[in-house]
Amino acid sequence: MPFSPKQQEFLMNCNHRWNIKTGATRSGKTFLDYTVIPKRLLCCKGNGLIILLGNTKGTLERNILEPMRSLWSPELVGQISSNNTVQIFGKKCYALGADKINQVSKLQGAAFEYCYGDEITTWHEDVFQMLKSRLSCPNSRFDGTCNPDNPNHWFKKFLDSDADIYQQEYTIDDNPFLSPAFVENLKKEYAGTVYYDRYILGRWQIAEGLVYNFDPEIHTTNKDPKTGTWYISIDYGTQNPCSMGLWCVNGKQAVRVDEYYYSGREEMHQKTDEEYYQALETLAGDRPVKRVVVDPSAASFITTIRRHGRFSVRKAQNSVLDGIRVVSAMLQGGNIKIHQRCKNSLLEFGSYAWDSKAVDDRPIKDHDHAMDDIRYFCNTIMRRLLIREGREDDEI
Repeated sequence: MPFSPKQQEFLMNCNHRWNIKTGATRSGKTFLDYTVIPKRLLCCKGNGLIILLGNTKGTLERNILEPMRSLWSPELVGQISSNNTVQIFGKKCYALGADKINQVSKLQGAAFEYCYGDEITTWHEDVFQMLKSRLSCPNSRFDGTCNPDNPNHWFKKFLDSDADIYQQEYTIDDNPFLSPAFVENLKKEYAGTVYYDRYILGRWQIAEGLVYNFDPEIHTTNKDPKTGTWYISIDYGTQNPCSMGLWCVNGKQAVRVDEYYYSGREEMHQKTDEEYYQALETLAGDRPVKRVVVDPSAASFITTIRRHGRFSVRKAQNSVLDGIRVVSAMLQGGNIKIHQRCKNSLLEFGSYAWDSKAVDDRPIKDHDHAMDDIRYFCNTIMRRLLIREGREDDEI
């Protein structure tokens, strides 16, 4: 199969203890590893375990094993079994998630001959620290990839250390096999955000300033959609504000048509679940709402909605940073617009900022409840719809 000059450079130099590719999304970092991993496995002598680590087993399956299976066949790349093992080219490999501290116990006590790491910046640091002590065979090797993060990230500090590391840095333009139109669209979608620096230019960049590159002239509308599929997203609060958004989806575009916003603290009155349910009914009107997406921590309110029997409820995907990335891409890609009557959303877009005092990526938790319910809608509903339309997950 053809390789880019950058990929060929990696193949010529990846003979260190740590071999790391960092940089832009869709730049060819992971694709190369579908060939690198089998070569490493065939060189293993059996004096230690073989480990594959990803953010979760699910992401490891989606990002690594499934594409390898398509390339090399199910006979050579198996399925992850109930005991977390998978057969690859006749070698027994352990496939584990690395996002939680309790994964550390699964790495204790054994030497690792080879380890592959996917999405390293999403791991729990303690998992990585344990991994370092487990690569104790004379021929131990690690290959891995990640997108850049905050320059204060623990993994960036490791990359800047004097360990035996071969590191490559990729920009999106290092992949000559992408269509120019796709690259141009992706650049537009991340323009003006920290994700442009990270996912396009491949830089370790501090998140600062406003979270979203929101332009009222581009991202708002005063037109009401006449047809479409209706959804409602909810960030539930008792003392904190409760924010609900009514969405109409047509193909690849959604409009936030209307909203409800109530702050128990500012109004000096805390509403009950039943009162909020009546607000939900009023916001929906007589529209056939297909799904209501709710903050998963709002257990009592979810129960109330289900008890009334009108709406189908889904717990929201509430990953903050991943959701922010998705909202950013959808704003810039023209997939979501906010109706001008949604005053609280417009106010929050103009003030929702990164916390410059935090050592990691973290928005300031203040006046962010409409931002949260918009994130729930984009990351739970709109993301799935776009993938179903054929738009690849990495694009959003």
